[in-house]
Amino acid sequence: MNAPVVRYLTGITTTGTPHLGNYVGAIRPAVQASRRAGTENFYFLADYHALIKCDEPARIQRSTLEIAACWLAAGLDPERVFFYRQSDIPEITELTWLLTCVTGKGVLNRAHAYKAQVDKNSAAGVDVDAEVTMGLFMYPVLMAADILMFKSHRIPVGRDQVQHIEMARDMAQSFNHLYGEHLVLPEAEVDESVALLPGLDGRKMSKSYDNVIGLFAPREQVRRQIFSIVTDSRAPGEAKDTEGSALFQIYQAFASAQETEKLRKAYAEGISWADAKQLLFEHIDQEIAPMRERYEHLVNHPQELEAILQAGAAKARTRATPLMRELRQAVGLRNLAAVTGSGKKKEKAKNALPSFKQYREADGQFYFKFVDAQGRLLLQSAGFASPRDAGQAIAAMKQDQSLPAAAQPADGISTDEVKQALRELADSEN
Repeated sequence: MNAPVVRYLTGITTTGTPHLGNYVGAIRPAVQASRRAGTENFYFLADYHALIKCDEPARIQRSTLEIAACWLAAGLDPERVFFYRQSDIPEITELTWLLTCVTGKGVLNRAHAYKAQVDKNSAAGVDVDAEVTMGLFMYPVLMAADILMFKSHRIPVGRDQVQHIEMARDMAQSFNHLYGEHLVLPEAEVDESVALLPGLDGRKMSKSYDNVIGLFAPREQVRRQIFSIVTDSRAPGEAKDTEGSALFQIYQAFASAQETEKLRKAYAEGISWADAKQLLFEHIDQEIAPMRERYEHLVNHPQELEAILQAGAAKARTRATPLMRELRQAVGLRNLAAVTGSGKKKEKAKNALPSFKQYREADGQFYFKFVDAQGRLLLQSAGFASPRDAGQAIAAMKQDQSLPAAAQPADGISTDEVKQALRELADSEN
């Protein structure tokens, strides 16, 4: 039996101009990850999210163009992945509303971005909700819709974004509890080894510090920026420390282990700062120059880029449209004729299906139950330590059509009845 495909989803911010820190810390590893076997990878340009912070239409458009060109130039293959613009998938905003209807305001009150603004306002002695738009407040719901729309399993994020993934899980559980097992519960995947590149002054490379090296800036500009990296006053011939050297750390991010050791030795032997900076420039230019050419071509041919994004949206909607149809049925947004048109009350509604329901008890354990189309209990699980464990047990049941040891048929229910209900559910999803 083949292992199940694991779906990864990555949101790409569409504001600002990418720099080397973005490339090393996010873009390059994400592009490499897109080639993993046994995975499906979704990458979307988060242009709806950009509206929360930016009210300049021309800037939104230009940033989307530059960021999309950047990822494609860096090697993201739109034929191999799902690469689309968030605003081209209308099902995402529709799912946002469905999730809004099952999400308590108290959950959103705890979101980091909203709390930070409230704390800032409290410290300033102004109304706690000053400058809080509903876009800011509802950001976690839109993010949850991005994730749940494509039944994503794992979401690569920084530690500061883990809360949003947990909130998406909560929303999916709330929806599933009310309407049946329709949404997949995602998991955050935090890579603690993500490279943080130092900037020109030794601090973290960041536009807010004005210490960045532009990813696709003109070649000579990149060279000037590299030669402006702050170093100490040690002269040629004097041994130099690699520890704390921004120049050495940046070099390490672009060189092989063997090349890095060679420069470490050169530091000890007193290489001049000018020669070390020239080496760094050559290594960066060797990797970036071919990408810069592709980037400039795409930026100068926006119609080509638009065609790629439209194709990506069409591909993504082959997943989004059927799920949205399923969810509309689940919540009761249905064709009235399908229920009442025939006048035969004995006919079952087409959407009446067995379903799983997950929940948490007061003992802190996570449980699930399997019920038939009328809500009759068919199967009850034992407690699981985490919602992930419970979700994996459900997924295994759906795939193998078998009963796990941690779940038992309800009183008066046979194993065959449970398996028949599992087959009905599987047939409806195929």
